[in-house]
Amino acid sequence: MSERIVNLSHVHDPATTPLYPGDPPFTLETVAEIGSDGYYLRYIRQGEHTGTHWGAPIHFDPDGLAADQLDPEDLMLIAVRIDIREKCSRTRDYAISVADLEEWEREHGRIPNEAAVIAWTGWDALWGGPEFLGVGEFEGHQPGFAPEAVRWLLDTGRLGRRGALGIDTFGPDLGIDESYTVSRLLYREHRISLECLANLAALPAVGARVLIGGPIYRGGSGGPAGVVALVS
Repeated sequence: MSERIVNLSHVHDPATTPLYPGDPPFTLETVAEIGSDGYYLRYIRQGEHTGTHWGAPIHFDPDGLAADQLDPEDLMLIAVRIDIREKCSRTRDYAISVADLEEWEREHGRIPNEAAVIAWTGWDALWGGPEFLGVGEFEGHQPGFAPEAVRWLLDTGRLGRRGALGIDTFGPDLGIDESYTVSRLLYREHRISLECLANLAALPAVGARVLIGGPIYRGGSGGPAGVVALVS
């Protein structure tokens, strides 16, 4: 059976890529031109968590594995997409609940073990504009997973021995949670995160696998990623 490839990564571009507050600047500098040097080359400066990216356990767990210590199997997972756009459109602080996950399962069946559970909040459509970060009183507010929902996914085995939380925002935590409760739960259990995902309209609720590509940095907390879905 042939598979269709879906790109789940935004184009990395300093002009349009939002930066998480406090992250290092994202810059591109041309250092060689074909006309003068015979080849074209740019010098890229960006943080490990700029644009579409993934996080390794060491990102929040000092005893967790770094990017280069994970197995290839950690970076290719069954994917399920939870469409939570309607609820997130009503409040930027919406927390994806156990009830939301159970409602999804009533329609689509049990979330497979060792899955990448990807939340489609609608933030992928806001990429490159001020609403992605939030403006005025809404600055820094973004939806995410409720800690209770992540504990449920972990305790019931749905994230398995390896698995991931994915989302189209800056990360799986609510923007107002300055303690990063969800990330700390996730990473201490040898799981990864997929963040700032794109094109989630093209990802089915079931029937896909995700592959996380890109450079693997020694000692890395993750890295910019080319995430693709293989859809049956």
